[in-house]
Amino acid sequence: MTPLPETNPVENANLEPDYDPPQDEEQGFIPVLKNQNFLILWGGQVFSQIADKVYLVMAIALVANQFQAEGQSISGWVSAITIAFTIPAVLFGFIAGVMVDRWHKKDVLVNSNVLRGLFVLMLPILVWLSEGQTLFGGIPLGFIMLLAITLLVSTLTQFFAPAEQAAIPLLVQRRHLLSANSLYTTTMMASVIIGFAVGEPVLAFANQLLGNLNYSEELVVGGSYVISGILLMLMRLRERINIQERAQTKVWQDLKTGLAVLRDRPRVRSALIQLIILFCAFAALAVLAVRVAEIMPELRAEQFGFLLAANGVGMAVGAAIVGQIGSKFVPRRLNLYGSIGVALCLGALSFYSSQLIPCLIIITLLGFAAAWVAIPMQTIIQAETPEEQRGKVFGLQNNAVNIALTLPLALASIAEAQFGLAPVLQSLGAIVALGGLITWYIADKSSPSRQSKSSR
Repeated sequence: MTPLPETNPVENANLEPDYDPPQDEEQGFIPVLKNQNFLILWGGQVFSQIADKVYLVMAIALVANQFQAEGQSISGWVSAITIAFTIPAVLFGFIAGVMVDRWHKKDVLVNSNVLRGLFVLMLPILVWLSEGQTLFGGIPLGFIMLLAITLLVSTLTQFFAPAEQAAIPLLVQRRHLLSANSLYTTTMMASVIIGFAVGEPVLAFANQLLGNLNYSEELVVGGSYVISGILLMLMRLRERINIQERAQTKVWQDLKTGLAVLRDRPRVRSALIQLIILFCAFAALAVLAVRVAEIMPELRAEQFGFLLAANGVGMAVGAAIVGQIGSKFVPRRLNLYGSIGVALCLGALSFYSSQLIPCLIIITLLGFAAAWVAIPMQTIIQAETPEEQRGKVFGLQNNAVNIALTLPLALASIAEAQFGLAPVLQSLGAIVALGGLITWYIADKSSPSRQSKSSR
């Protein structure tokens, strides 16, 4: 395997994320794709993302086949599963990040995947053992088992996510972080775009391949998690960590240390706030897309997924382009351009929300511009956060993002009903643009080059 890139701690201490690599050095995706250890992490991410996206399809299929009564709506069952997925993300994100900093990242990545796979593979046995048994209110015991497994899988995901983010800067040189994050984001967005679309066909193909074997869906999902864990076992990850020493500190002290990183590093703090603003806008857009589809003559309300898919396509293309040419720009400028682009697209959408073709084009461009915000901000957080604090910061980030994704789901529809679709879209655009300007100002003011000039 290719040895891990050596880094110069003194050099890196003086580099800001705006570092411009030498012109004769390979840029874009090429140096990242030559890094075998990063490719292993990327491969593990692919299988893990497949399992994450197909899990919900598997759970819905299990409900439809095992628990849903004839003529009964499935919405209540699906809502319960969704809540079980969401609770650990809101409650345990920051705590999980603290614990990740106490353990070896590779161990967390491998164990969380293998355990998730084993829990999913256990599900058919638990449902079979509880067949015909009910609890209070006539709820099938097997469905309670499904909710319990969902809670466990989602909880383990809260450990996997910050460990994966913290592992990237350990595998990739700092000047290649932008390309690595672009590849990571492209894969994530591709899984979002095709996840639900291919979930049912993949499970149907697995049924045919296994001769209509019962619970073949669980074999696909659980097997994907296990394959991801096995792949990550092959990864070589150099990490300087004293587990016994870190275990002696109290969890509350670690929590305060993680918050101190945000207090003392304005660039990290502003990048995190900008990501939260972006995800709030996207969560609100997911709700407003239903209204857009409803008022559009060519679509029905339940077809809003076409609009979100266009957004995902734009973001995947934007991520690919940022990864290839983004190193030619400083991250704060990429974010500024992207924020203005998102704001303009949201404003344009308020005028063309009832026309299908213009709407699809605008939403695709919106996703494209969003990639120019999300990837540079994630890169700044990785580059500026001390290695021993990355798990805490990424855990806090996951916590904040999950909360940011939850609140607009409740508020967007209320605001739209009260003020109308166009004012809400325009307000979201103004908030994103303001966040981009503030982030650019803070990053520019606190950049080492600006500080060195002011000290002369």
